[in-house]
Amino acid sequence: MAVVDDRWQDAPPREPGESRPFERQPPQDLAAEQSVLGGMLLSKDAIADVVETLTTADFYKPAHALVFDTILGLYAGGEPADVVTVAAELDRSGSLGRAGGSVYLHTLTSAVPTAANASFYAQIVAEKAVLRRLVEAGTRIVQLGYGGNEGQVGGGEVDEIVDRAQAEIYEVTERRTTEDYVVLEELLQPTMDEIDAIASRGGQSAGVPTGFADLDALTNGFHPGQMIIVAARPGVGKSTLALDIARNASVKHKMATCIFSLEMSKTEITMRLLSAEAQIRLAHMRAGTMSEQDWQRIVRRMSEISDAPLFIDDSPNMTMMEIRAKARRLKQRNDLKMIVLDYLQLMTSGKKVESRQQEVSEFSRQMKLLAKELEVPVIAISQLNRGPEQRTDKRPMLSDLRESGSLEQDADMVILVNRPDAWESDDPRAGEADLIIAKHRNGPTTTISVAHQLHYSRFTDLAQQ
Repeated sequence: MAVVDDRWQDAPPREPGESRPFERQPPQDLAAEQSVLGGMLLSKDAIADVVETLTTADFYKPAHALVFDTILGLYAGGEPADVVTVAAELDRSGSLGRAGGSVYLHTLTSAVPTAANASFYAQIVAEKAVLRRLVEAGTRIVQLGYGGNEGQVGGGEVDEIVDRAQAEIYEVTERRTTEDYVVLEELLQPTMDEIDAIASRGGQSAGVPTGFADLDALTNGFHPGQMIIVAARPGVGKSTLALDIARNASVKHKMATCIFSLEMSKTEITMRLLSAEAQIRLAHMRAGTMSEQDWQRIVRRMSEISDAPLFIDDSPNMTMMEIRAKARRLKQRNDLKMIVLDYLQLMTSGKKVESRQQEVSEFSRQMKLLAKELEVPVIAISQLNRGPEQRTDKRPMLSDLRESGSLEQDADMVILVNRPDAWESDDPRAGEADLIIAKHRNGPTTTISVAHQLHYSRFTDLAQQ
């Protein structure tokens, strides 16, 4: 039976000029916009205050956006930005008429009560801009919800539509409204500033530090937008290594980190963290045979551990969409700095796919997009296939990544974990492990040797054994 929405069928015809609720004027405050620009034209200090709050896209009136952009151009070039210079610059570019003319610029300065309140006026303009983006996002979400056939706006799986709707709201709250493209000239100075900052720190980690000296020296830490694969055969210690990196970031450096675990429970992860931090044998914890000294070591470390901004989610059967939604909330509320996913082969999309390889390829692409969207490094733990076990040389290779070649293509870095004593217990290098950097998009590939202390559920630098 067809359902027809006839709520408007009997509505009276509209009078000329009458608008329905859907045709209302977008949120804006032209007086506040005028006051912001007037304050900027009167005071150089006001410009410095306003640029921290507003961008060109925040102005509702195009003429105001044009004037704002011109003021910023003069300010950035070290030139004075007043009515005369701004009018001259607009005239030179042929935009003075579109900005309202010289008379309108004088009107802006006379309309502002005082330049000292420019930052307050800027906040009003910014809030109206957020509301406009919210209206725009709401319109797009309505279109998604009403989307019909495959290929139309809103077409596709319901979960995908919900995910896109969440992304729309996230972009509003993050105020990420800049253009997708940036001319190279605008990228040079920020890049030079970053290089200078690294040099001023003596080359110390600019990203999220891993806790391993040689690895940090090679990578300069894990950086926003990177996807890092940590892979090994079962029982070698891939999850332990990832937990070590998460523990170092959250406990030692107070960087908010989230572990999405599809393998271990929250209690098991916490137990491993306590074992590594307090240097208590994990087996003694599990067996309930801890000594009095063990308990004292835990108490001494408890204060620092409890203050760590580490979040653990062990929800079963998590989909990538759920992980993205949770990660967005953590980014907004807790300034998330890193995500660990343990582990890739346990994930499921919850929908029919042609092959498992295709499904893992989709996970890989979504993880890379998540890293770029939230501007955090994402560490994805993965299993290797049986290739190393079938070779004389047991060292893993990039081609051993299981189920999808997309993992090695999408990843910025692939770390393969190898323990010689996992294959031969009497190996001369027993107690050591190799972190094989099999792919490194921003640097060389190499092998870093560390010590494994799996009885404490951790890896350490060789010098710290």
